Amino acid sequence: MSVLTFKFGGTSMGDADIIKGVAQIILDAQAEGHQVLTVVSAMTGVTNTLLNAARAAAEGKTEIYIKATADLRDRHHETARELVQDAAAQEALLAELHRLIDDFQDLCRSIAVLGEVTNRGLDAVSSIGERLSARLLAAHLQERGAAALPVDATTLIVTDDTFQNAAPLMELTRARVQEQIVPRLKAGILPVVTGFIGATENGITTTLGRGGSDYSAAILADCVDADELWIWTDVDGVMTTDPRLVPDARVIPTLSYREVGELAFFGAKVLHPRTILPVMERGMPIRVRNTFNPTHPGTLIQPEPRLTEGTAKAITIIRDVHLITVAGRGMMGVPGIAGRTFTAVARESVNLLVISQSSSEQSFCFIVPDSDSARAVAAIREELALELERRDVDRVWVQEDVVIITVVGAGMRSTPGVAARIFGVLADAGVNVTVIAQGSSESSISLVIDSSDDEAAVRALHTLVANNGDQASSSA
Repeated sequence: MSVLTFKFGGTSMGDADIIKGVAQIILDAQAEGHQVLTVVSAMTGVTNTLLNAARAAAEGKTEIYIKATADLRDRHHETARELVQDAAAQEALLAELHRLIDDFQDLCRSIAVLGEVTNRGLDAVSSIGERLSARLLAAHLQERGAAALPVDATTLIVTDDTFQNAAPLMELTRARVQEQIVPRLKAGILPVVTGFIGATENGITTTLGRGGSDYSAAILADCVDADELWIWTDVDGVMTTDPRLVPDARVIPTLSYREVGELAFFGAKVLHPRTILPVMERGMPIRVRNTFNPTHPGTLIQPEPRLTEGTAKAITIIRDVHLITVAGRGMMGVPGIAGRTFTAVARESVNLLVISQSSSEQSFCFIVPDSDSARAVAAIREELALELERRDVDRVWVQEDVVIITVVGAGMRSTPGVAARIFGVLADAGVNVTVIAQGSSESSISLVIDSSDDEAAVRALHTLVANNGDQASSSA
């Protein structure tokens, strides 16, 4: 008998009919002899509603959080009535949902009185969505005769106190999961755990960052010693690129941890970037499958890559970024300028996505999210004020209207001529490359180009993937 951890995202919890399908997937797996631990996100759009309401309350816009409360109540109560027909069970479920939504309204009232909302307050508010959805799914499973139990992850996942982006304390978490969850799995109970949230050792609610339900599932999968982690979403698996840009994009049968990590970091939306961390040492397989097409095998993510004669497996794109360049003829041979620049940026908690330096040492550049670029540039100019005054550094400037295109595939490191093929297809498409960066893993090559060329570049580069498709599929 194997232990499986299932994670269902927001689209998989969209309405009563979809939740019924989720329940069937869980029951089918149990009927096949598996022990199943389920982790759920909030219903589609609920987390945004909660956070927007909290921020509106801080601005004194009481009508927004009052409307949000009413909308949440109507949506969850209607869903509950469709999922649970037994009168007593339905009444108990509605009472529990009502209590949670009242808690949300009380939190918004408190925020409105204070006139501000802290990260701790945002965590408390945003945790409500998962608490609601876990109770809906567990109640429906009970309606269908299963021994299901909703579990708040605040009782399981112990974290530090970095609100809005907490990190798990794995030893404490494992001890709690082994005590509370493992015996229930062995007894045939179906725990339905809230994704995205945890709590400090003192019991204060935290969240693991947006998209953190994937991370929650990986943490719990590790702690119950699961055989596999399955991420259920609304596509058939990890795609070769965004199908909205390239209609013939298709599912990648197999990926390695390293490849999927590169894809997640560079913009693929299927997995949270930290998902693979808790399962890497264990070598646990991850499957990405489609809630709406459960017979499709999806994508298998495993420790080592399955190499093919081709090179590229996927193309990703990151928009809403700015390119910052630091340049000066006086920089050549002067130690420490790059280090001080990156330290100044780090003090502003700005994430660097791509870094590139000229061989002459007269300039280097890096990509940051557009929302952070003004703070980053101000910090750099302050740090390098003396160098700017002496003209060792000529200028620090920002180029907007750029995107990052990344080509991912483990086979690139052992295949000659990859860069030539990449630049060849881009040249044929009339796309100019501003910056080039290749990771030390040699599993990805990132290119910075003008945003007006983004779709043409993705379509052109996808021809490299398409030419490898038959080989990749036949080797899976």
